[in-house]
Amino acid sequence: MVMNLRKTSKFLSAATLACALLVSLSATAQIQMLDKVIAIVDDDVVLQSELDQRLVSVLAQIQQSGTQAPPEEVLVQQVLDRLISERLQLNIAYSAGVRIPDEELNSAMARIAAGNQLTMEQYIENIHSQGQTVATVREEIRNELTLMRVQQGRVMRRIRISQQELDNFLNSEEGRFLTSPDVNIGQILLSVPSNVSTAEADQILAKAKDLQAQIAAGVDFRQLAIANSADQSALQGGDLGWRKMAQLPSVFIDAVEVLAVEEVSQPIRSGAGYHLLKLYERRGGGEQLIEQHFARHILIKPNQIRDQETTVNQLNKLRERVLAGEDFAELAKEFSEDPGSGLKGGELGWSTPGMFVPEFEQTMNSIAVDEISAPFSSQFGWHILQVTERRKQDFSGDILRNRAENMLRQRKYEEELQVWLQEIRDEAFIEIKGSPAS
Repeated sequence: MVMNLRKTSKFLSAATLACALLVSLSATAQIQMLDKVIAIVDDDVVLQSELDQRLVSVLAQIQQSGTQAPPEEVLVQQVLDRLISERLQLNIAYSAGVRIPDEELNSAMARIAAGNQLTMEQYIENIHSQGQTVATVREEIRNELTLMRVQQGRVMRRIRISQQELDNFLNSEEGRFLTSPDVNIGQILLSVPSNVSTAEADQILAKAKDLQAQIAAGVDFRQLAIANSADQSALQGGDLGWRKMAQLPSVFIDAVEVLAVEEVSQPIRSGAGYHLLKLYERRGGGEQLIEQHFARHILIKPNQIRDQETTVNQLNKLRERVLAGEDFAELAKEFSEDPGSGLKGGELGWSTPGMFVPEFEQTMNSIAVDEISAPFSSQFGWHILQVTERRKQDFSGDILRNRAENMLRQRKYEEELQVWLQEIRDEAFIEIKGSPAS
């Protein structure tokens, strides 16, 4: 009985000591790991350590820019507000399944390095020299990309541009300027004094025509401009550089609009004299011919009963039936598993570049009209495809309207972004825990 008591006493002493050690270790761990919560943001928190780290980064940026930092309490509040806003947006992004893959993150880091004229190795050295780790910087960039994606997704869908609004913009002076093509032109000016006689003016016109003939015969335009032009651009070979078409004098616009690249205009009369204009390059504007395909297909998807090999064999048999004379449309109606096109005989209508997945477009571009493709796969399943017509269509009007619409969207974006950020903050539960310290 005494032996049992002694064993029990020894066991209790060991247990007591173990408990004491565990409590001590737990307390030590708590001292080391605890971090002050400075803000509760819905089901998340912002910690003092996060605020401190961001303040160091912001202050470094301010000092590098050479500007005066605001008072400490103002800067702390601004940084805290930014952290809260970011936390709200990141939570929305994660809930929506937004993820930035490593490949995209690596590309972003490569662009940052290139933008700073650094190799990736030099960029990493810079990170370490600033007391940061690559892992921390990668996470910061990942968060920035996530924020950009969720902002684009949530804000852009709120912006509506009506057709009337678009028409009004295109018809305005600003709209015509912004959507005007860019032209790179040269000029030779032969001055005509205001008091010149008709005969003298005719002589100057004759000289302009002679210069035009020399250029057509192969004499260098710039060389003739240096020797003959009265314009201040003469010593630069008459180069006026890149200009918006809308920036040119109206008498120039009419002439340049009909010029082909490398072509020289007829002599143009203005109040200053006679001009010869050469179009070196043109960007934007003009006819935008895009090749379109009118295609149809039959889609069959592998499943638990029908494996990939069986699917391909079935499509090959359908292809042979078409080649033997059976109607493609009827077979598509019977066998195609594309609900959108199957009922229409597999017809997909006229395509535009980027409308279909790459595998589909590659096949569509590579086969002849009325040819039936071999079976090929895409993310949707296996297809056979036929192009029944091809054409080149002028999409300059559509391209112009799309460009103008994007301009209007970007103008509204910043304003709408601030409205959205305020809305998500108003709808969130946010509690500031005391006065954040720097």
